[in-house]
Amino acid sequence: MGLVDSTFFPPFSKVAEGFWGLLISGELVAHFEASILRSLIGFGLAIIIAIPLGLIIGWYPLANELLNPVLELFRNTAALALLPVFILLLGIGELSKVSIVLFACIFPILLNTINAVRNVDPLLIRSAKSMGLASYKLFYKVIIPASIPTIFTGIRMAGTSSILVLIAAEMVGAKEGLGYLINYAQMNFQIPQMYAGILTISLVGFLLNYLLVSLERRFSSWKTNPNEK
Repeated sequence: MGLVDSTFFPPFSKVAEGFWGLLISGELVAHFEASILRSLIGFGLAIIIAIPLGLIIGWYPLANELLNPVLELFRNTAALALLPVFILLLGIGELSKVSIVLFACIFPILLNTINAVRNVDPLLIRSAKSMGLASYKLFYKVIIPASIPTIFTGIRMAGTSSILVLIAAEMVGAKEGLGYLINYAQMNFQIPQMYAGILTISLVGFLLNYLLVSLERRFSSWKTNPNEK
């Protein structure tokens, strides 16, 4: 329609051609594999570390008193603000990329896990104790199942962060990855390829969120929907 400059906003057909060209050449697959591997490693490590730690901090007051000042310090520090520090200490290799993703993902999961444990219905806990349920059984039969929906909210937030933070990190210091691909295409004025990379990131984020929602429904199957008959 001539409303925008097609040089900077090419029609979708051109973007599709650029996407297909990157896919056929294998370049898109190589960059995708590099990004998704970094993202999944950092994201997975965050889950392994944050959920047990959040359960401990949320359940034991002493752990909360000791660790809460540290959490308050780092939770308000943007991950990308620390990117130069990670690169300085760990170099521009894989370790710095995975570490920045880990840092960005760990706090949404950790804070939501702590909040989930603290907000378990006290009536459930009293009922379980009145039936003589041992402490360890109370923890994995009542506390953990009741906390799962809120924990998964943090996991979904972390999943988004794992992609966005990594892409920004790859634009600064990387030789491969979707962030590098977008930045390289922009610098070389390969606009359709740039948008192709952006669309790929959007699709990855959509599929990751869909997968996490499906897992949440499976692990929270005990919940009942009041709207269902």
